Amino acid sequence: MSLHRLGLAIWIAVALTGQQKPAPPKKPGVSGPGIQRPIASLTPDAVFQTGGNPDWIVVDEDVWVSNYPANNVARLDPKTNKVAALIPVGKGPCSGIAAGFGSIWVPNCGDQTVSRIDKKTGQVTATFSIAIAHSEGGVAVSADSFWILIDKKGILARVDPADNKVVAEIRVPPGSFAVAYGEGALWVTSTETSQLARVNPRTNVVEELIATGRKPRFLTVGFGSVWTLNQENGDVTRIDAKTNKVIATIPVGVPGAGGEIAAGEGAVWVTAFEFPLSKIDPEQNKVVRQYAGAGGDAVRAGLGSIWLSNLREGNLWRIHPRLD
Repeated sequence: MSLHRLGLAIWIAVALTGQQKPAPPKKPGVSGPGIQRPIASLTPDAVFQTGGNPDWIVVDEDVWVSNYPANNVARLDPKTNKVAALIPVGKGPCSGIAAGFGSIWVPNCGDQTVSRIDKKTGQVTATFSIAIAHSEGGVAVSADSFWILIDKKGILARVDPADNKVVAEIRVPPGSFAVAYGEGALWVTSTETSQLARVNPRTNVVEELIATGRKPRFLTVGFGSVWTLNQENGDVTRIDAKTNKVIATIPVGVPGAGGEIAAGEGAVWVTAFEFPLSKIDPEQNKVVRQYAGAGGDAVRAGLGSIWLSNLREGNLWRIHPRLD
């Protein structure tokens, strides 16, 4: 390369480095009479101050919320609406949280481990090393195993809760990061191939690959269906869990990274920055209420409530599913 061309290349590189990245496009949300409201109009039943950036939620007898920068999990008491404990875990809890076998399972991206918290004592009883495919994912518990994606090329690991050892590795499509269990099967989204894999937990066999909307990541199981939140267009694909057929594609208007989806308490719930909470009626397959504004990023339904992590605000809301 000539000195002139080298100098020009350096100048271009410096200039490009100095440029600010364009802001992501605004999410459009859903239009329609009475559907969209400001988040300020929604009054939570309780607000839990956890500090940091509360994110992944699992609802059991209590509610458990992981906090990446604080390296802990908050235990929320639904009877008193108080933070009962802050439990130190591994470095950088990430990629979901699950309950099963008397434990809360917490993946930690910072040190590539999973922490097991005893649900009765609130103490970490085991920490084991395992690769984690992506910080934005999801883990699952079936009748006899804990499941986690361990490689972006598409490896689903089955962990025996008796000794925390991997007993099987199942090849799924590349770019698979989130897994859920329900309706007798494991369900894995591939963001890279825009597919949902159905895995038989008895045989460790991928039985079906189902086309979804573009770039699915987070998913939930409920109302006889699997629901995927598709990040490219910000819509939701509903798949019948018996027939493996797509029932509906539901516009939610929340394209982009992040967000989450949960089923329960009579509806399917979607959260995303700019639109912290959207309610999908499974009878109509449409968004019937959507709240715009600050907040959101993780959501779960259970114990008669909706639980919404407001990551940037450092708190969690408990919301009545009727909403108003």
